[in-house]
Amino acid sequence: MGILESIILGVIQGLTEFLPISSSGHLVLFQKLLGVEEGVLTFDVLLHLGTLVAVIGVFRNDIISILKRPWQKLTALLLVATIPTGIIGLTFKDFFERLFESGSTLGIEFILTGLIIWFADKARDRGKQMEDISYLDAVLVGTMQGVAILPAISRSGLTIAGSLFRGIDRETAARFSFLVSIPAIAGATILDLKDLQSLPAGMGLPYLIGPLVAAVSGYWAIKFMIRVLQKGSMRGFAYYVWGLSIVVIALQLTGRL
Repeated sequence: MGILESIILGVIQGLTEFLPISSSGHLVLFQKLLGVEEGVLTFDVLLHLGTLVAVIGVFRNDIISILKRPWQKLTALLLVATIPTGIIGLTFKDFFERLFESGSTLGIEFILTGLIIWFADKARDRGKQMEDISYLDAVLVGTMQGVAILPAISRSGLTIAGSLFRGIDRETAARFSFLVSIPAIAGATILDLKDLQSLPAGMGLPYLIGPLVAAVSGYWAIKFMIRVLQKGSMRGFAYYVWGLSIVVIALQLTGRL
């Protein structure tokens, strides 16, 4: 992997982690298309650290508030949402890893992501703010996040969708979705640390640039997604992943992927 591939994958990770189009699905797809194989796990962990920096940067005030008042309701909501995510991730870890390695389900999962986004965009907004979110809401969002560990199922798409299905205000849905991602990304990164491989010789610069690019593009993607939910529709993302699913399935059927 050279610097160009590192930049491409960094941009893809940063944008797709927070836009509802599946970062894991895009990474699996582009790593296969670019022929990146050596040190993939290590590089993926570093990319996720980059996106973690991005979300912490955007929501630093919320994080500072939690650190100052750790027993507030928002802290409890994040903990409650993280529990089902962790249970699903740990229980089906081997199953998810096999799907990532094969990439055989990418096309179908992109279709499912599009359907979920489409129906979520039509959900009725009952105006629930952060203080109105219940623990049942948090459990549902956390469960959606756990299901989104599947390669081409969007984490942000499912958690935002889960929030919208529960009548949470669109801007609040984005904020809660991104805050819930912090313990999920951090936890997954910590679990993967034990499997880290040594850096391939001469790969120090690409492995540094990729996460930096992921952090910058991730920061922009979060800001953009919040604006979309405030003023626009998510249906464009559904059209995108449906189109991508056709491309992926065609590549699989012709033996090119």
